[in-house]
Formats: sequence, C-alpha cells, structure tokens
Amino acid sequence: MSQTMLSPVEAGEYLRLSEQRLARCRLDGSGPPFYKIGRSVRYRKEDLDAWLSLRARVSTSDTGTAQAAA
Repeated sequence: MSQTMLSPVEAGEYLRLSEQRLARCRLDGSGPPFYKIGRSVRYRKEDLDAWLSLRARVSTSDTGTAQAAA
C-alpha cells in the first residue's frame, strides 16, 4: 500500500495554493484532510484529489448541492 505523502509546500504546489492558504484552511477546517506526525503536517495525494473533486462546479451560480451531468 503505497501512498504519496506531501509536505504543505508540496501540497500547495500541487493545488496551486500558497502554504499560508493551506495553513488557514487547516485552522478553519475548510481544507483537505491532513495528518499530524509529531510537529509535521502531511497530506496524502489521494485526499487532495478527492478534495478537489468535491469542488467541481459547472457554473458560477452552482452551489455544489446538485451533481452535474457527465
């Protein structure tokens, strides 16, 4: 079971978000799932992909409550 663990810098690069933005998301609970290993924070690439998928929208008025047609 190989899972890619990313640091906040690497996760930010992957998501094209700043490390500071990810830190704010961790604080308010709006970001992707993360793991605390001692004092270190790590993200699984699979969790980042799933978090992104939940944010897909088809228009600017789309609130995300209904699934878009494929």
